[in-house]
Amino acid sequence: MNLIRRTVLGLIAAAATAPAAMAQDTIKVGEINHYKRMAAFAEPYKKGIELALSEINEAGGVLGKPLEFVYRDDQGDPAEAVKIAEELMTREGTVMLTGSILSHVGLALSSFAAEKEYLYLAAEPLADSLVWNSGNPYTFRLRASTWVQAAMLAEEAAKSDAITYATIAPNYAYGQDAVNAFKENLQRLKPDVEFVAEQWPALFNIDAGAEVQAIERAKPDAIYNVTFGSDLAKLVREGGDRGLFDGRSVYGLLTGEPEYLDPLGDEAPEGWFVTGFPWYGFEDGTPGKTFVDAYMDATGETPKIGSLVGYMTAQSVAAGIARAGATDTESLVTAFEDLTVNNTPIGDLTYRAIDNQSTLGAWVGTTAVEDGKGVMVDWEYKDPAPYMPTDEEIMAMRPAE
Repeated sequence: MNLIRRTVLGLIAAAATAPAAMAQDTIKVGEINHYKRMAAFAEPYKKGIELALSEINEAGGVLGKPLEFVYRDDQGDPAEAVKIAEELMTREGTVMLTGSILSHVGLALSSFAAEKEYLYLAAEPLADSLVWNSGNPYTFRLRASTWVQAAMLAEEAAKSDAITYATIAPNYAYGQDAVNAFKENLQRLKPDVEFVAEQWPALFNIDAGAEVQAIERAKPDAIYNVTFGSDLAKLVREGGDRGLFDGRSVYGLLTGEPEYLDPLGDEAPEGWFVTGFPWYGFEDGTPGKTFVDAYMDATGETPKIGSLVGYMTAQSVAAGIARAGATDTESLVTAFEDLTVNNTPIGDLTYRAIDNQSTLGAWVGTTAVEDGKGVMVDWEYKDPAPYMPTDEEIMAMRPAE
């Protein structure tokens, strides 16, 4: 879409929606997520949003009004998510959408945003296509991409002596992107590696015994794991009982996140190199520790990665609306391009105009069991910039606007 047409249509949309939105007592944001089935992530995420909203509204809100999130459950169904999005936009008077942990739902909401020319801040979905191959001017993303996190793990894997690898990932957009990203990055760093098995269990329906047997038959030197939630718990238990991980390097995308590591208790794997959220290791006086303390004071609970994402989602929304000085879509889209969000738990955060991807990085480290629970040790926070494709590669991937 050319700039003139975008501007004209944006003005039409603004004329239809801005007066209603601005006439309300609050500025409403539509939040769609998988609250029932993935409560381990979604509930801390919601609490993170609420913490940020309390701080924002106590400081005077945005554009002189309180900021409000309207929560809806997508039931893990893309069609349901789109239906809800339409209702939030037309009936609830929301000015934009946020949310979605599941990538296939996030991709559906992104398509809806492009079709309706309505802003969507994809807080969590990790599929690379969201901001690259299927990217559009109306979709922005907070979380570090699958590509970036997989590249960080591949960098570590390339240092090992392992040559043959097996992969296991849920069979949908996120899992597929995660495997492709790891393979491409590792083969670039170490061309002699070979992938001898790829296992694709259905999301939340893993037959862990069969998957472990299939991987063991391939006799890989190392394993790349992308499963999470209940699938991860079953794989860890079955693989541990059968000795699958003994003597093998394992690289786990998201495995170090408390949502998935905490439930494993003393069965948590040791020695896996993972991405995660080691909130318990943040030093006093850092933005991360300030967030952790505020979250624990407000909720009485320890934070999860979802808590952080929810908090930064609300911070980003408030910063975007404040910069726009208005709530019509065209103003908001323009405001989010190269938007810098100050004072987040990681410091300043920017939404890159080239692909609408934020500059949030990831924590990487090794799993261990301490005091009967899994933790990350020897961890560090990595900036995403060195792991991104080049600007030229990104421009070639994104559809013409």
